[in-house]
Amino acid sequence: PGNIIGSGIFISPKGVLEHAGSVGLSLIVWVCGGGICALGSMCYAELGVTIPKSGGDYSYVTEIFGGLVGFLLLWSAVLIMYPTTLAVIALTFSNYVLQPAFQNCVPPYLATRLLSTICILFLTWVNCSSVRWATRIQDVFTVAKLLALGLIIAVGLVQICRGHYDALRPSQAFEFTRDPSVGQIALAFLQASFAFSGWNFLNYVTEEVVEPRKNLPRAIYISIPLVTLVYTLTNIAYFSSMTPEELLASNAVAVTFGEKLLGVFSWVMPISVALSTFGGINGYLFTSSRLCFSGAREGHLPYLLAMIHLKNCTPIPALLVCCGATIVILCIGETHNLINYVSFINFLSYGVTIAGLLYYRWKRPNLLRPIKVSVLVPISYLVFWAVLLGFSLYSEPVVCGMGIVIMLTGVPVYFVGVHWKNKPRCVYRVVGEQQNDMLPSPYRH
Repeated sequence: PGNIIGSGIFISPKGVLEHAGSVGLSLIVWVCGGGICALGSMCYAELGVTIPKSGGDYSYVTEIFGGLVGFLLLWSAVLIMYPTTLAVIALTFSNYVLQPAFQNCVPPYLATRLLSTICILFLTWVNCSSVRWATRIQDVFTVAKLLALGLIIAVGLVQICRGHYDALRPSQAFEFTRDPSVGQIALAFLQASFAFSGWNFLNYVTEEVVEPRKNLPRAIYISIPLVTLVYTLTNIAYFSSMTPEELLASNAVAVTFGEKLLGVFSWVMPISVALSTFGGINGYLFTSSRLCFSGAREGHLPYLLAMIHLKNCTPIPALLVCCGATIVILCIGETHNLINYVSFINFLSYGVTIAGLLYYRWKRPNLLRPIKVSVLVPISYLVFWAVLLGFSLYSEPVVCGMGIVIMLTGVPVYFVGVHWKNKPRCVYRVVGEQQNDMLPSPYRH
């Protein structure tokens, strides 16, 4: 649950409600979102023990469909998914830090970007300096997000016990601010999926999991229902003290919640959420470096990105690339659109991976599969996936279409950088041989 529960629950409720159009439908989206993640997780558990490689989606797709499809997944992750997610979390951090100083208005654009950039640069420096510092930050700041969510849920339940649940009554909960459409509901699911992202993180370190046949399913059956319950209760708590209009008008939902209910202790909420998002940025920086290493190990990224500092044992080049891409996206994106953007690409990669599971069963029917889910599980997921992506693309053609275009820009990069083996000797000398000699001994060829 610690990998899934993060800053998304402090960001996504506003977007889910805006697209769902009513309190009741937004709560249904949160519950169903957890169910969809459970289906996907079961498929990933089978893939994790059938193809026991670290690297998650990228490793599975490369094994099943070959280098080009795997590279496109890697390209979109390095160029879009991780930097965009980091940008969204960093913007949330700056909004929650600055909101108390700008209670009656939105924090200035330049101030949020500047503070977000400083946060990204600082945590990149920490991750470059010491693995121990990075892991300790993650451990300490995990407590902050659990404190914030526990406080919100507890106060919300007290409010409900006192009879403050008008927005949750069925007669009001399903009053729609606009006529519901399949396209808008699809976008609501995309917003919720951002909060659930992280359910497949265990597959990125499969090689390090003890007894994956037992522990992967166990992690799924415990974590997904628990996270779904926490997210649903958190949203119920929000609606116990805020009207839908107040929630949509808020730039920092948890801060508004704290100001209405915690009185003199309202300062606890922005601090807790800021600490939570701070830890979330640290975790994504740490994970992105592992993906870059997997890509460089397969020869799909320059060897430079697999280099590790001899003294600090940290992947400095990979961290600097992710940091730079994140700062660029910070300057050109708005939080709400960025979430649709990254969630669309995320779902696209999930669907390709789970389609790969079905193809791999047909291609290698006699392969040992310690975990084998019913064929209805991946089919159900893919049906939902096709409907979600189709209507999302119809509702937000520019935002979603740009994601597809950027992913496809990886095709010429793959053929020039990876597929083209007989490059001029000068290119090998600069990019291949010299970098290969600089690698620490475990990573030399």
